[in-house]
Amino acid sequence: MTPRLRTAGGALLSALALLVSMLAAASPAHAAVGLRVSGTDIVEANGSTFLMRGVSHPHAWYTSQTTSSLAGIKSLGANTVRVVLSGGRWPANNAADVANVVAQCKANRLICVLENHDTTGYGEQSGAITLDAAVNYWISVQSALTGQENHVVINIGNEPFGNNAVTPNWTQATTSAITRMRNAGFQHLLMMDAPNWGQDWGFTMRDTAASVFNADPQHNTVFSIHMYGVFDTAAEINAYLDAFRTARLPLVIGEFGDMHSDGNPDEDTIMAQARARGVGYIGWSWSGNGGGVEYLDMVTNFNAAALTTWGQRIFNGADGIRQTSREATIFGGTTPDTTPPTRPGTPTASAVTSTGATLTWTASTDAGGSGLAGYDVYREQGATDTRLGQSTTNSITLTGLTPSTQYQVYVRARDGAGNVSPDSALVTFTTTAGGGGGGTCTVNAATQSQWGNGYVVQVTVTNTGTAGITGWTVKFTLPAGHTLSNSWSTQTTVSGQSVTARNAAYNGSLAPNASASFGFQASRPDGDTKVPTDYTCS
Repeated sequence: MTPRLRTAGGALLSALALLVSMLAAASPAHAAVGLRVSGTDIVEANGSTFLMRGVSHPHAWYTSQTTSSLAGIKSLGANTVRVVLSGGRWPANNAADVANVVAQCKANRLICVLENHDTTGYGEQSGAITLDAAVNYWISVQSALTGQENHVVINIGNEPFGNNAVTPNWTQATTSAITRMRNAGFQHLLMMDAPNWGQDWGFTMRDTAASVFNADPQHNTVFSIHMYGVFDTAAEINAYLDAFRTARLPLVIGEFGDMHSDGNPDEDTIMAQARARGVGYIGWSWSGNGGGVEYLDMVTNFNAAALTTWGQRIFNGADGIRQTSREATIFGGTTPDTTPPTRPGTPTASAVTSTGATLTWTASTDAGGSGLAGYDVYREQGATDTRLGQSTTNSITLTGLTPSTQYQVYVRARDGAGNVSPDSALVTFTTTAGGGGGGTCTVNAATQSQWGNGYVVQVTVTNTGTAGITGWTVKFTLPAGHTLSNSWSTQTTVSGQSVTARNAAYNGSLAPNASASFGFQASRPDGDTKVPTDYTCS
């Protein structure tokens, strides 16, 4: 990903050496206090679920704007503010300054997420520091933070790795940073950003988060994904959120915008899914952006009365901050909805075809106050249950199923606070034999990008027949030594080097001459330039 400049007018100062000393001796770990992780949720000291709904404020570069900015952010409904700090890469924020920031957050009844921006793009951007050095900064301001565990979350380092390989890698460096923070006596909820400029396109955080979480003796770490151009489709957003939900690990969307130079993020899906799943989000950013990303300002010139298009969207739009934010109970806010919907009725299957079926069930009810938001439909497959679709009503028409295949399916309801019901009983049905309604299809594969040990391919499927089709299957073979890293807009299975890609629930039905597309990323040995060539479609 291309790095994003975060200050206005190129007013970055030259990076200064970070000169701090270790001020706190190692101390034994204690049980988590204050804000803390409970399952996949963040809860307050009293056990109430706290769902972050907030924005970032660039305090390190605009200290004179902080007082009015925090008041403005609160006035628009936020319950959280993420505050940019620096230990010396930019003008340093010392302990007295940090204490003042925390006091202002509390005065405005905002949970305060403090982040060290000095780590941004380490390994790729000049002047960036390591996570280890970031821990030195937190120790230098520890006096301002001790006792604030109910009000403060420590985001150890913003976007702490670029795209270059470094040693130690993200997993090792993050684990070490958490261990040092705990040994220094910090009992706060810790937030850890992903590598790849926060976007984790290489899935390092996704795949190793469990080991990092378990390395925290307090098990009080939440992971933060930044969603910009990498997350420009609903499929990519849902797949990433699904991975953390399946792993039962806590995740927040620590940054996102409505557009970006590296691609157009799907902010509608980001916000809708955050609401449906009970995931916190923090948008970037209040005001003061420069270097070509001024469009990420939510207000003009730090004026809460001058909302930009992005500001209107995140504060006042569907699934936005005004609609979904609840003030922390420590400030007197009401207790959030923690009551799940009732169990849906047993589904019944009708109109079963070779590639689809219609399911109906008795609706759930919700007594928690946030209202019933919809249903997720899953195929039971042991530990690898697959979501087949979503519905806002008590019925769904499934598409893209495999002919002559038995399906065992259940339904799970969710409410507006992200609580989920118990699973419904299973319904079992078998799709009929035959294919896609008399049509035929062709496939065209285009290599979108490639690098030393990997590549991305976009595949287009076209119905060349005279009748519509209700499902398609593409098969191809990965060259020897290649492995599939990721795919989107498709359901893939891999056997050895053979890959079978079937349509997703939303792109299987194609009229004559209509097309659908999907993509995949693969890795390969260094120096190997081969890509798959033997695509077939049926």
